[in-house]
Amino acid sequence: MKLYSAFATVGGLTMVSRVLGFLRDILIAAALGTGVVADAFFVAFRMPNLFRRLFAEGAFNSAFVPLFAKRLETEGTDAARTFAEEAMAGLFTVLLLVTAIAQIAAPWLVLGLAFGFADNPEKFDLTTALTRIAFPYLICISLVALLSGLLNSMYRYTAAAAAPIVLNLVLCSAVSFAHWRGYDQVATGYVLAGSITAAGVLQLALLWFAARRAGYALRLRVPRMSDGVRRLIALGVPGVVAGGITQINIVVGTMIASLEASAVSYLYYADRLYQLPLGIVGVAIGVVLLPDLSRHLGAGDKAAAMDSQNRSMELGLLLTVPAAVGLLVAAEPIIRVLFERGAFTHRDTLATAWALAAFAAGLPAFVLIKVLQPGFFAREDTRTPMRFAAINLVLNAGGSIALFFAFKAAGLMPHVGIALATSIAAWVNAAMLWGTLRLRGDFVTDPRLARNLPLIGVASALMGVGVFAATTVLNPMLLPQSGPVVQAAALTGVVAIGAVLFAGVIIGTGVMNTAQLRRKLKR
Repeated sequence: MKLYSAFATVGGLTMVSRVLGFLRDILIAAALGTGVVADAFFVAFRMPNLFRRLFAEGAFNSAFVPLFAKRLETEGTDAARTFAEEAMAGLFTVLLLVTAIAQIAAPWLVLGLAFGFADNPEKFDLTTALTRIAFPYLICISLVALLSGLLNSMYRYTAAAAAPIVLNLVLCSAVSFAHWRGYDQVATGYVLAGSITAAGVLQLALLWFAARRAGYALRLRVPRMSDGVRRLIALGVPGVVAGGITQINIVVGTMIASLEASAVSYLYYADRLYQLPLGIVGVAIGVVLLPDLSRHLGAGDKAAAMDSQNRSMELGLLLTVPAAVGLLVAAEPIIRVLFERGAFTHRDTLATAWALAAFAAGLPAFVLIKVLQPGFFAREDTRTPMRFAAINLVLNAGGSIALFFAFKAAGLMPHVGIALATSIAAWVNAAMLWGTLRLRGDFVTDPRLARNLPLIGVASALMGVGVFAATTVLNPMLLPQSGPVVQAAALTGVVAIGAVLFAGVIIGTGVMNTAQLRRKLKR
């Protein structure tokens, strides 16, 4: 099945990127720990990523992909290319303007994203400087998002899925270079900030050559307000909120976390862990499903569109519910094995593990959002997800503030309240998206999905019991004094035990038979 093959391509390359991302974060944790420079760098790194996901992956792609796919399906290659060039001209103009303003307004951007840094002039000034260096990454990576949407609409997923690998390779090389030269933490922060922009240039070159090989060597036109661009703006403005809600929620969390020392770093490292299954599964499904649905609906094949949505939800929950249970049960040993070395202490492990557990509780909801939003975007409806995202934003912001101070008053770790509020808000958003599609008749649960979802829950619960038992028995081998090789082997054993238990129940109950499993692995 082409849909599963595309999921495998995007998910597989995303897994490579995430593994390299973990290596990157392990190196950064050892070099910067969770102190002043680490907090400054993570906020500076988050700044262009926030705007990128709002302008490009959030607003732009949610509007661009359906319109481009529709033209490709109904009007042909030339019309699709013209529309892509007009869209690129408009996007590039906006990006230049935003980047220029950001260079001037960097102190105010930092104050808005991390107002708690204002009490520490050294941290505030460093964050401002690193933000100015890293921000031009926005231009490159947003154009990468456009080219990715173009290629994905033609069922060419490899180059776009491989682009994040470039970023992680460059950052790993940068932190290794800084260590080799004996740089202090501040100098290492500057090297890392510069490497972000350099990686963006390399990513853009990779995607441009891929688009050229596909017959889409786009020319940079003079921006003009064509009918296609007007429609793109009309769909894209609501998509700023709808497509970028996860990032907006992260920003809210960062702002509140900046009130507590090291909290920004704790949430960053925890976010990186739960982003692994979300990136491999949720992002892969979102990337593949939107152009797939757009082309099916453009051709009038509603049955194929409905089957794509059901299979996407089934696969997404089949992979992320057990992942969420595993992260929840084994949060502490996972953080300990991956990060507890160098400047990253045992206290940091405990604080990060609690945040990871709170994020993990919302992991299936985050994936459901990735599965359900394309059902609206493919039908050129960005307003409904926007309204739900606005509700979600209010819930997340209010919940983060309330739980942060409630946890602090109770003597608990306040940053955990931020992670928990984010998960609760995600479940509310997913429920609203699913309910609306169901009421409209745009998502009908088929018998296979209705049968398999409860069985996935049972299998995940049994797996969680096994993982808890395994971490208890193997705990001495998971401690730092055992050495990284023994730790890694023990953690791999825990993961293997969980995987075998889950697979056994899934195959035993008929959710997936061995023939299906062999076919999917072969693909």
